[in-house]
Amino acid sequence: MKSSKAGRIATSIVMLSVACAVALPFYYIIVNTFKNQQQTSESPLGLPTSLTLSNYRNVFDTVPVWHSFANTLYVTVLAVTVMLAVGTMAAYGVVMRRTRSSRRIHLVLVLALAVPFQVILVPLYQLFVKFHLVDSLNGLVVLYASGSIFCYFLIQGYMSTLPFEIIESARVDGCSPFGTFWRIVVPLIRPILVTVGVLQTMWVWNDFLIANTFLVSPNNYTIVMQVYSTVGQFETDWPAFMTMTVLSLIPITIFFIVMQRQIVSGLVAGAVKG
Repeated sequence: MKSSKAGRIATSIVMLSVACAVALPFYYIIVNTFKNQQQTSESPLGLPTSLTLSNYRNVFDTVPVWHSFANTLYVTVLAVTVMLAVGTMAAYGVVMRRTRSSRRIHLVLVLALAVPFQVILVPLYQLFVKFHLVDSLNGLVVLYASGSIFCYFLIQGYMSTLPFEIIESARVDGCSPFGTFWRIVVPLIRPILVTVGVLQTMWVWNDFLIANTFLVSPNNYTIVMQVYSTVGQFETDWPAFMTMTVLSLIPITIFFIVMQRQIVSGLVAGAVKG
């Protein structure tokens, strides 16, 4: 009994320490949005001497925050929709047709998933220059659509656990392949669709590498690029940088908190089915 109690106390201490370590960067960012440049330099972890929202007012006055949010929302919604549609249909085609060719396609897609994006970044940029897709939000959507492979990988594993008796019954009743897909399969895989959609939404919203490489015009900047734009070559306005960081994190944090139950339920359902 004593050893069990001591183990729980030790676990609590470790978890509390980890929680504090994780929370420290968030505290550092948030507390410095209420300071000026001098206070941030002199006491980065200290509390502000007076509570002021001047940094937030200055950011909204000088930075096109709402326009950047609109750009990010446009790219995120369109890219995630394409990824889910392509990934779901690809998984349906491979799982429903268990032939040698479908197994080869599955192998090619899994191998493509293992290729780091940085390896193909330069030739991809050259290709997009030829098609005039550089510095374009639609070009950014096309780039993020490559995440369909990741969607396929998760959806295919979940879809392979479905009760095929229901699908065969729909076929016997005369349901077309698309009708079976839309009316039978899609409702059954809704948990994993939600999970994958949330994960890909967080990736697209927070991505910096692709946006920084393929966007040039400030008018096309996503919210993460606006955060980066506050970093100067010789001097950085750290309170403005922290404020932009907080503003960029607020929507995706709320989204994650609202959807976290669906993430867990989708992953668990995929693990225990069958």
